[in-house]
Amino acid sequence: MTKKPLARPRPMYLEMAHQLATQIRNGEYKSGDLLPFDGDLVETYGVSKHTVRSAIAELRSMGLVYTRHGKGTIVRDRGGPAPAVTIDRSIQRTGKAWRLSDLPEHEAPAVTRTVLEGHLGAMLDQVDQDAISVDRLLSDPTTGTRAAHRMLIPLATAAEVPSLAEVPDAPPSDLLKQLSDAGKTLTFTEHVTARAPYPDERTALGLTDHSPLLISYRITAESQDGEYRPLLCEELRAPAATCEFVFAVTPAKAAAKRAPRRPASA
Repeated sequence: MTKKPLARPRPMYLEMAHQLATQIRNGEYKSGDLLPFDGDLVETYGVSKHTVRSAIAELRSMGLVYTRHGKGTIVRDRGGPAPAVTIDRSIQRTGKAWRLSDLPEHEAPAVTRTVLEGHLGAMLDQVDQDAISVDRLLSDPTTGTRAAHRMLIPLATAAEVPSLAEVPDAPPSDLLKQLSDAGKTLTFTEHVTARAPYPDERTALGLTDHSPLLISYRITAESQDGEYRPLLCEELRAPAATCEFVFAVTPAKAAAKRAPRRPASA
């Protein structure tokens, strides 16, 4: 006898998300429209608030809606997703002054001492070494979107430039100026990745679901005589559903290829 596996019913939040997605695709909700508020959806579908929030999170992961703080859940333009917040990651220098673009601080920075481990330690070439950690909570004034910023200053770097340890919570642009004033020729490498938020990150950033975080690690390094030595790490975490990172890219000259050596004549 041929086995016929039983079809498992779809979870309630997925069924609800499917129905709302169909309404969006059929034009019942158009680009820019607000979806009903959570309480209205609870009453309409006869489900819990948790189910409603899970369904909205599913719609966000499908790229059909985005949530704006203080306004609600909005249907995206079908022509493509439009992130609510653009974070400029470019670096500019005029004379001795450095300029970095970032969101305003939501809270005063917190300074602690930490041990560099794992991927962060490897990027800084300081595994198991001590560092100063400066944590900031940033917030976009228009949308209320939050981002977490962390500056890591290895104690080895602070030993070379003592002013870094005197005021570690100075603006990142000031830290770069202190390094360049100390004679460092600076280069920058950005590592961008994504992952699910941890519970404490969901609380700090005001996230209502498990949609991924967009994470950037910017390594500030010293380049001298062909040697590359990491000095600082700047980490930025922001909700991927509502944020995008923008970079100004400067073309670099390709390394010259050496002509193959000809064998010496006998």
